[in-house]
Amino acid sequence: MIKAVLFDLDGTLADTAPDLGTALNRVLEKLHLPQKSMTEIRPVASHGASGLITLGTGWQPDHPEFATLRRDFLAEYELHFTDETVLFGGINELLLKLAEQNIVWGIITNKPHVFTDRLLPKLECSVKPSVVVSGDTTSAPKPSTIPMYYACRQIGVAPENCIYVGDAERDMQAGRQAGMITVLANWGYISATDDTASWPADYVIEKPEQILKLLK
Repeated sequence: MIKAVLFDLDGTLADTAPDLGTALNRVLEKLHLPQKSMTEIRPVASHGASGLITLGTGWQPDHPEFATLRRDFLAEYELHFTDETVLFGGINELLLKLAEQNIVWGIITNKPHVFTDRLLPKLECSVKPSVVVSGDTTSAPKPSTIPMYYACRQIGVAPENCIYVGDAERDMQAGRQAGMITVLANWGYISATDDTASWPADYVIEKPEQILKLLK
């Protein structure tokens, strides 16, 4: 019996790509590198700062300047992270429906808490989340199962009674390995080259409202 629905944040619950893209392009401008379009940014946005820096510069995390550039990116993002970010269409309606069925909801994201904690009030969710786990809340982020089990302990719901919704392979891996029902949000930041068929998703949905059918 499903008692909780847990969500990834970027690309699943909220459309954060525009603000992430602004931060990336400001950094690229300082480096005198070409700007990236939203068409290029959106499929990579779920991979966070590191993925976006690689997209913009071609640098890998072992590049000697990568850590410095990541700090610069996060500093730019902090100036703009609530400018254009909004909940995806249908999310607020879904949260109300879950509440009507006494199903709690929460967030498990790899986004640092310094952003998560300040972004959530701006999103104006129709129902307050019962738990929020950021990328630095526990000792390891997804695809580790540590944040998944932490969320379950906080809400008092066993993993097998949870649905986890995300838009990245690591979301599906973490959810599956923790024993949750995994749902791939096909509206999220998924690249044309992503082999989603190989991801451990129990279901693939096109709209948030489809989660309601899985509760049965």
